[in-house]
Amino acid sequence: MQTRPTLAIIGGTGALGSGLAIRWAAAGFPVVLGSRSSDKAKEAALQIKAGNGAPAVRGEDNVTAAGVADIVIVAVPFSHHDATLDEIKSVVSGKIIVDAVVPLVPPKVSQVQLPPKGSAGQIAHERLGDVARVVSAFHNVGAAKLQNGGVIECDVLVCGNDKEARDAVIAITEAIGMRGIDAGPIANAAASEALTSILIGINRRYKVDCAGIQITGITANVAA
Repeated sequence: MQTRPTLAIIGGTGALGSGLAIRWAAAGFPVVLGSRSSDKAKEAALQIKAGNGAPAVRGEDNVTAAGVADIVIVAVPFSHHDATLDEIKSVVSGKIIVDAVVPLVPPKVSQVQLPPKGSAGQIAHERLGDVARVVSAFHNVGAAKLQNGGVIECDVLVCGNDKEARDAVIAITEAIGMRGIDAGPIANAAASEALTSILIGINRRYKVDCAGIQITGITANVAA
């Protein structure tokens, strides 16, 4: 059996990060939760059950978690985004960095308010792209649906300038029951991030839980 990559989730004690951790650990991936507090990460790791031969989920500080992983998922609040990227930069050379951060600006989180540089994904590319392979993904997946263990009828838009890195992220997406869609270069991350605010508004107006997106008309999972 092919060895599964070790996944570090920076912000792994938050709603999205822990939801992804639950899914990947159950699917058999080695998972390390990262947090500014290693004690908090270790406590959260004890609550997640590994499956399919995966080792027990670990909890570490952000730098240690990023350093031991093959793929690093950043799922922190936008207010901590830049500082977190700078914190882990020294240990992510050559690795795939998945930026799952959405630039929500309270209190109007249902209103699209993208940063001047275009998107959180573009910021991550500018800060880490000289050392790491930055991909943007997982913006439109409801954290509650990830955590409850049910089927998730949601596609994941995957953006990045490195096609091999995009393909790797699509693979780990499909390993937890969602379809990954190759959405092109990192500049396109702005569209995916903007959709999150739109979905939050849809949830409120239609009184639904975790609205998502699906791309129609695709008959194969692999982009040409």
